[in-house]
Order: sequence, then structure tokens, then C-alpha cells
Amino acid sequence: MSGKRAASFVAHWAKWLVLALFGLLLLYQFWLFGWVLWWNWVNPDSTRFMEIRLVELQVKDPKAQLKKQWVDYAKISNHLKRALIVAEDDLFVHHEGFDWDGIQKALEKNRKKGKVVAGGSTISQQLAKNLFLTPSKTPWRKAQEAVVTLMIEAVWSKQRIFEVYLNVIEWGNGVFGAEAAARHYYGISAAQLSDEQAARLAGMVPSPRFYDRNRGAPGLASKAEAILVRMPSAQVP
Repeated sequence: MSGKRAASFVAHWAKWLVLALFGLLLLYQFWLFGWVLWWNWVNPDSTRFMEIRLVELQVKDPKAQLKKQWVDYAKISNHLKRALIVAEDDLFVHHEGFDWDGIQKALEKNRKKGKVVAGGSTISQQLAKNLFLTPSKTPWRKAQEAVVTLMIEAVWSKQRIFEVYLNVIEWGNGVFGAEAAARHYYGISAAQLSDEQAARLAGMVPSPRFYDRNRGAPGLASKAEAILVRMPSAQVP
């Protein structure tokens, strides 16, 4: 085979390989979108984050199980809803999945610190990551997170997004969702959480496993106080 024919052969197969990979990527997006449609009506029993954490726990204890219990939106304390809005995404009811000002501020803060110290992720973005993706911070994962965020915002109401978020986010070592968190930390249901308890739980969200191990960690009380002050201004779906 001449050099010219060999180059043509390689280019031909390279083109088909690229097309095949693109087709697989497209099928994967349709698969994800199918789950987004399904979970608009059916409550997710598990998430990618839950699966990852369960495997980690079972490495140490094969019998380990997650603490989680789904509760309807109306059975979760409004205090907790307000606390999470002001702590994680105070423009949640207004944006369409992304808080561009928040992202810009996070990038500037990271630039000044010389490392990633802030993410600027909205509740919708956090939910997309928890449902389908991993904790990694690769460009691919961030890009896929953005795509899933758009899917969720296009199909679900803000209340549905928040309901699922409240029920699936990590709140401790093997603890997922508001009901499990309320029982794990306070021995009560999510509906019974006071404003102070809700503010403290909201302050734990960025580092839930750390705060589970270090419940008296310096800074958590001050974070909770700051959240508590802002809670009356929260706009809850």
C-alpha cells in the first residue's frame, strides 16, 4: 500500500471513529434525558453520588447501608427550604439553571486564592451532579453537568427541582436527604426542624462528611448564624 493510499485509509477510518464516538455521546445524552423525564413523575430511589458513597462505605463494612428516606415537599420544614436557598442559591427561583454573576465571583475568588475555593454552582447544577455524575472536577464532568442542568430546568418545575434536591443531597457519612439528616442530627422529622436547626444543616452542605465527624467545628456556628439572619428574605418555590 502506497503512502498516499495508507493516509487515505487512516483518514477514512478516523472519520468513522469520530462519527461513532459522536453517536455514542448523543445516545448517552438521550439516555440521561430519558431519566430526567422519568424522574419528573417518579421519585429517584438512588443517585450516582449515593452509589459511590455506598461502595466506599462497604469497603470498610460490607453490611453498611445508606440512611435515606424520601418525604414529599410539603413534609419538609419551610425553615430548611429557606436556609438552603440563602446558603446555596439565593437566586434559585429567578435563574434558568446558572447564576452567571455567582460563577464570575467564584472564578475571581479562586484566582485570588490560587486554588479552587468556591464553585458558584446553583441548586440545579448541584442536583445534576448528584443524580448522574461523580465528585471529580474535570472539564468533561463540568460540561456534562451543564447539559444535564439544562435538561432539568427545561422539564421540571422549580418546586420539583427543589423537592428532589432536598431528598437526595449528601448530609453526612452515608446520610442523604432532609429526613435522614433531621433524624441523624436531631432525632426528629424534617417537618419538625426549627429555624436554628435548619440553618445549621444548611451550613453543613458544602462539607457534609467533615461536619458529621466534627459537629463542633469552628466556623459552623457562625455560618449558621449568618444563614439564620438572611432566611426571612429567601424566596422559596
